[in-house]
Amino acid sequence: MYGVTRAVATLVGAAAAGFLLWLGTQVFDVQLQATGSSGDYWAFVGLAAAAGLVLALSQIAGGWTKWGLPRVSLAVLLVGFLPALLAGGLVLMTAQPEGGWNQGSATDLASDLGLGGLVDDLGGVFPAIAIGLGIVFGFVFDTSGARRIVAARDEDRADADTEIARHREADADGDGVPERPLSREEALARARGEALTRDRD
Repeated sequence: MYGVTRAVATLVGAAAAGFLLWLGTQVFDVQLQATGSSGDYWAFVGLAAAAGLVLALSQIAGGWTKWGLPRVSLAVLLVGFLPALLAGGLVLMTAQPEGGWNQGSATDLASDLGLGGLVDDLGGVFPAIAIGLGIVFGFVFDTSGARRIVAARDEDRADADTEIARHREADADGDGVPERPLSREEALARARGEALTRDRD
């Protein structure tokens, strides 16, 4: 069932990404990149990045990380996405039509860093850069791993049941005076204490 759900989510994500890319081609003609409108160029870049984001999020929606609650990974945002955004953003700024927003400044910065040739080459595949940035941004979203929490609770319940059974056996072997029944919380505390003692030994 999990595999089918993920497959359907992937198909829906791919279809949505394809639609967004097609929509981008209706806004901006990639073949006329040098003479097109800067506003249309950035609209295309935004749609292409959204296509990449949809692909990444489809994996979370499909249960790739076992149905946990979505959350933002600050480490991935700072260490993974921001450097990619800076590098990819430089390429996208230099690849825009002549006279676009801060294009001259971006081109000069790339030259000053000794990356002029590399940035020019990558500018030829700017749609892939935009899609890639969208995908990497999608990686910022993760899940909390709800299934692991459920599994841990099941393990705790089993430990408590084992401890209660031990308590009953010890009571049956005693002096015939029944002790107060062990609560689940007490049993779990005893089980955890024994596990901690074993780890220390």
